[in-house]
Amino acid sequence: MKCIVQAWQRHEGELRGYLRHHLLIANEAEDLLQDVFIKAIRHRDAFCQLDNARAWLFQVTRHALIDRLRTTHPSVKLPDDLMADNIEIPPVLNLAECLPRALAALSSTDREAIQLCDLDDLPQQDYAKRMNMTLPAAKSRLQRARLRLRAKLVQLCGVRFDETGAVCCHTGQATYDKADQTQTIK
Repeated sequence: MKCIVQAWQRHEGELRGYLRHHLLIANEAEDLLQDVFIKAIRHRDAFCQLDNARAWLFQVTRHALIDRLRTTHPSVKLPDDLMADNIEIPPVLNLAECLPRALAALSSTDREAIQLCDLDDLPQQDYAKRMNMTLPAAKSRLQRARLRLRAKLVQLCGVRFDETGAVCCHTGQATYDKADQTQTIK
């Protein structure tokens, strides 16, 4: 118990200042301080074995503060009719259905470059090392693969781009009529 009292005497002022900074009501800070002290007493055997009592006290204080703020945070129930009926989904999000088909239509080299660098977030420098390439060669390969993927998205999915190059529309799946070799958009 002596180790708890000593640690408490050293750090109580810091803990109080921390709580007063985050709470508007001083009495709440005092209540939380008492809760933290009680937790320290409950863990007396483990507490006395700690290398850094200050860190433990601040962690417990921070968690107590978070719990208090969660329970006292005012909330308002929103009316059910507040939900918008027609939420507009950005066109690029609709590409999730088409992207696997477009990737499958690419060569294995292009597909691998896009998968590793763009989808798996492998840095281009690491990709170059993995492929035994120079960094400029790897960047060039990835750039060409992206251009071919873009063409496949246009061809297979009817994707259109705005003047900045961003996806503006996703018109659906493009199909080819084998009889007359024409493309139609569904």
